[in-house]
Amino acid sequence: MKVVVSIGGSVLVPEPGADRVAEHAAVIEDLVEDGCRVGAVVGGGGVAREYIGAARDLGANEIELDQLGIDVTRLNARLLIAALGEEAVTAPAEDYDEAGEALRRGDVSVMGGVAPAQTTDAVGAALAEYIDADLLVYATSVPGVYSDDPNESDDATKYDRLSAGELVDAIAGLEMNAGSSAPVDLLAAKIIERSGMRTIVLDGTDPDRIARAVRQGDHEGTDVIPDGVGEEPTYWAGDEEAEDDRER
Repeated sequence: MKVVVSIGGSVLVPEPGADRVAEHAAVIEDLVEDGCRVGAVVGGGGVAREYIGAARDLGANEIELDQLGIDVTRLNARLLIAALGEEAVTAPAEDYDEAGEALRRGDVSVMGGVAPAQTTDAVGAALAEYIDADLLVYATSVPGVYSDDPNESDDATKYDRLSAGELVDAIAGLEMNAGSSAPVDLLAAKIIERSGMRTIVLDGTDPDRIARAVRQGDHEGTDVIPDGVGEEPTYWAGDEEAEDDRER
């Protein structure tokens, strides 16, 4: 099973420290032991926003700000690589060819940002499409995709299940509202729609939730189901193990 896990910077590194990074690395290592090939994409989080805000005040243009954000995502990616040790590549992949080659070698591929004007949400979706992943998981700081910003509206409703087209519509509606936020950005949603990638958006602040979602599809987030596929996935790592047990 090939899986891409996109971890928000605010999830992995809410503040400088090792504990949260080590916990997420342990989950990735366990998935690899289960036989999964894992690509991880790491965001910039609050640290990136602080640097970008300071640079904007100093007169940096938008491309320069994007480059600064990419640098921070790659620093966060290096923290995850340090925690993974020999399981991972020695440096963040800077393009999809490099990431794909690492996965073919059996390494855990770790990426940050790639290009200006593209978030790590989009990088995660593009990597999943590039390697033809079985599953894309967004580990965010919110429990899933909502009809509105849950931090701003008491009437926001969480979607348990969406088609890829419905995800695009939901995210577009959120992004049109000034000041609201979405757990996945619009470009990422469009890549998911184009690729037909099965996707889960969940609260990844507890990394064990990522493990359960990958192994059994057990989660309380939002399932994004591609058109034309069955309701129930057939490739969960846990299902494969159960099948092996039945064959013994």
